[in-house]
Amino acid sequence: MAGRSPTMLSRRGLLTGAAAIGGTAALSGGLSACGTAAVANPDTLQFWTLLSGGDGGTMADMLAKVTGSGAAYDVKTTTLVWGEPYYTKLAMAATGGRPPDVAIMHASRVPGYAPGGLLDTWDIDRLAELGVSEDTFPEEIWKKGMMGEELFAVALDAHPTVMMFNTDICDKAGVLESDGKLRATTLPEEFVDLLGQLGGQTKGGHPLSYGYLGDGAQMFRLFYTFYTQHGAAMTFPEGGEAEIDDAIAIESLELMQRLLDGKLAAQRSDYASAIAEFATGRSAMLLTGVWELRTMVETGMSFDMSAIPTLYGTPSTFADSHAFVLPHQNEPDERRRDLTYQFVADLLKGSYDWATAGHIPAYLPVTESPDYAKLTPQSHYAEVAQQVSYEPEAWFTGSGSNFQSEFGAAVQPALMTGKDAAGAVDAFRARVNRLLKTTNPVDPDGTWKP
Repeated sequence: MAGRSPTMLSRRGLLTGAAAIGGTAALSGGLSACGTAAVANPDTLQFWTLLSGGDGGTMADMLAKVTGSGAAYDVKTTTLVWGEPYYTKLAMAATGGRPPDVAIMHASRVPGYAPGGLLDTWDIDRLAELGVSEDTFPEEIWKKGMMGEELFAVALDAHPTVMMFNTDICDKAGVLESDGKLRATTLPEEFVDLLGQLGGQTKGGHPLSYGYLGDGAQMFRLFYTFYTQHGAAMTFPEGGEAEIDDAIAIESLELMQRLLDGKLAAQRSDYASAIAEFATGRSAMLLTGVWELRTMVETGMSFDMSAIPTLYGTPSTFADSHAFVLPHQNEPDERRRDLTYQFVADLLKGSYDWATAGHIPAYLPVTESPDYAKLTPQSHYAEVAQQVSYEPEAWFTGSGSNFQSEFGAAVQPALMTGKDAAGAVDAFRARVNRLLKTTNPVDPDGTWKP
């Protein structure tokens, strides 16, 4: 049975709406870059991804395995530019009647696209027959693909913010346990003290590397990790006002300011500078995403990885997921849909290889296997998949969205100066409230409420 979908928008409405979501998305060229569905060979599935670089190479290897073992399908992959250009073209393809059979989407972007009928739902029973079900995923990761009682996204992974640490420097500073793990810290003061102990071992750098200048995503990832570690959440009710705990938000931002004091970490550093500082051995720790695993492996340095310490009582880490979605088809071919389900199930079962990209496979039979337990440093932070916190749901949030830029614009001055965290939180709230007064351009009738 094909997935259900709300009433579709007109093409004109979608073009306007997609541009509004993207803010700066380029629409030139129309659908010419989108590709068309396979006709000559009905067993060739069209698969769109935004995965490039090392991730793209890993996915290509995984595709070769699932299509080279007597599979009943072949796959034609179209890789588009990451970010709003990708999401705009995906939306245009769905409303223009030329969608791929399956596509990769960040799970955090689904709330902005499913309401307007751009995505079909997954048949949960159909997936279960292939060994893909709720009990084969971490609870929060499976729930993120749900909207109400319907499943719109099946996660391939979790890619959280984590902590990398130079094991040579940490060993010299005496902050490693006998098993090689970093000494546990459970309070902000303990973490600051640990960094202070590391300071004497860094040469011309800092105990901690963290880059944020001009990068709203980086700022929000760490801020929301600390915020949700308080056991708190943010909600952005459509047509209402942002529900943010001011005291917790201020405390979270003040910890970031404390770390960025020029001694523990550079007060003003961008993402590339932070990566370079850690990669060249001039810092002991780095707060970054799991996707930088390959970068550090290539340096040949001695390092390990772990979850960001739980400093406020509740294990929680900001994360997003690459997820499989079904772009809307007016009349899906049932044979091709069956093959699409089989294809996704095959990729999930073969996602051990996806861990080489640093991401945590979402499919539990993979991460709970003996082989995965031997995989280092990946197995050392696999627990993070059980404590993920996604961005607050709203049509304007999600990976690469304008929301992250809005957050960065509100809080960057406070991080640069170390002053007025309360004013930064007020500015953030005001920006969110303005967005909440704006109608979701791909859901003009408000047919879905988070």
